[in-house]
Amino acid sequence: MAGEGEQQQDEVWRKDTFPRVLALVSTRLRLSLRDVYSLLLVSPSCYRSLLSHPTPWQHLDLREMNKAGEKLISALSLSRYNSIREINLEFAQDVEDKHLIILKNKFSQSLQFLESLNLNGCQKIFDEGVEAITYACPNLKTFSIYWNVRITDSSVKHLVKSCKGITNLNLSGCKSISDQSLYIIAENYKAVDELNLTRCIKLTDAGLQQILLNCFCLRSLNLYALSSFTDKAYKNLSFLKNLRFLDLCGAQNLTDEGLSSISACKDLVSLNLTWCVRVTDVGILAVAQGCKSLELLSLFGIVGVTDKCLKALSNSCSRTLTTLDVNGCVGIKRRSHEELLQLFPYLHCFKVKGSSKNSGNSHVISLSRFRSDSTKKPISEADGADPGAAASSTSSPVA
Repeated sequence: MAGEGEQQQDEVWRKDTFPRVLALVSTRLRLSLRDVYSLLLVSPSCYRSLLSHPTPWQHLDLREMNKAGEKLISALSLSRYNSIREINLEFAQDVEDKHLIILKNKFSQSLQFLESLNLNGCQKIFDEGVEAITYACPNLKTFSIYWNVRITDSSVKHLVKSCKGITNLNLSGCKSISDQSLYIIAENYKAVDELNLTRCIKLTDAGLQQILLNCFCLRSLNLYALSSFTDKAYKNLSFLKNLRFLDLCGAQNLTDEGLSSISACKDLVSLNLTWCVRVTDVGILAVAQGCKSLELLSLFGIVGVTDKCLKALSNSCSRTLTTLDVNGCVGIKRRSHEELLQLFPYLHCFKVKGSSKNSGNSHVISLSRFRSDSTKKPISEADGADPGAAASSTSSPVA
């Protein structure tokens, strides 16, 4: 009888419990290709159960893999990937135009529902490859091609021609992109939500103005290490009423006049002003008056700000500000651990005098990839207030 009971339990586990657990895991977790294949090899029942759930096959993760172009083609030749939604090739090796052209010619049907494509660091891709893959993926919403110095404005033209619904676009490090691309984006992607133009060094005020005057839905705008823009463009930031994340690190021509326009961005949560060397208390006071939901602020390297701006920020943002960098702000005298916490009791991470402090929160927030933390409480209430090392993207932006 005991043996029969064990057999029944095994049968329940195989037919009921295990498939449900597997469905939960595959739905809640983004499994890498290695993990998916490892699960397939566990047992025949695991193999059948995994194939019966569509979720694991909607995401293909080939990050940092060698011969990723060939693996991508092999994977998409399998029927299980017929409804794929996301492909991640970030820093994958051996992905070339020829692979993307094969996808266009042989697997366009499987790519009809693709919504997210990450080609970050795939430096062997040229305009021809972008033309092919965007043609095959008309329903893309997210397109990221960070650190590709080979693509030109032609790639943006191909993207706009084939993919009408882009809301998240990352062109960071694409140094051959010019104002022409910004004109195209402004005209065709008015609903774009996130835009990253980091180190696109050919851009000028004329191009940025088009973005700011047309893309009113922007919630995240990254202009890191772009020193050529001036207040002529920056003053139009006031039109971005939905903006929550803004990175102006290295904006050497930004003055208080341009910065004051940001006060109209009432929902701003994260603002990076690292190395904005022409800014003074006047501009920060304007930001403090208008942006009362700030959670992250970097003033790194700004010698023109004083304790006056911290007082103004405390009056408006003391209950929201959790991350503050005043390293190199020699005009700010009240920079000790205790003095900053008196002004901003919810601070979790701050940086002064060349070293980061992390107060009561083991998760250190990176300035360059900030996402708001939903669980905030004053430092006095935090558990285990041991200062620790903090990562910060406040290094000098060298293009």
